[in-house]
Amino acid sequence: MDYIADIILGLGAFGAGYYCLILSRRLKRFNNLQDGMGSAVAVLSAQVDDMTKTLAHAQSAAGQSADVLTALTERAEDSARKLELMMASLHDLPEAPSPQTEMAPELTGNMGDFTSTRSSNPAPKHDIPVFLRHRVMEAAE
Repeated sequence: MDYIADIILGLGAFGAGYYCLILSRRLKRFNNLQDGMGSAVAVLSAQVDDMTKTLAHAQSAAGQSADVLTALTERAEDSARKLELMMASLHDLPEAPSPQTEMAPELTGNMGDFTSTRSSNPAPKHDIPVFLRHRVMEAAE
């Protein structure tokens, strides 16, 4: 009976050793960095690092864009205020008569009978512009 118990104990020890050997091989394959789960974990870890760097770069770029956009918005608001002021000042100006209708009778006459307006009337006429640009400049002032 002692021999049978020793044989059963030996077989149990060999079975446990065989189980440990198989478990060891499976664990090596599982943790293998090229083919197993270790490879997947290593790849995912590298991807997380890359995504973290990309996210940090995107956040800094977004911050810079927000700063530039804020500056441009302030500049646009200042320009809008200036334009509103200019538009309000234009409402205060009197309406000017059309220069084409006033100048048309003078230009249709014969050039032979042209007389200088300076000799007959030394004061300039403000309702007939000599240079349209000067009239616009006076209106702007």
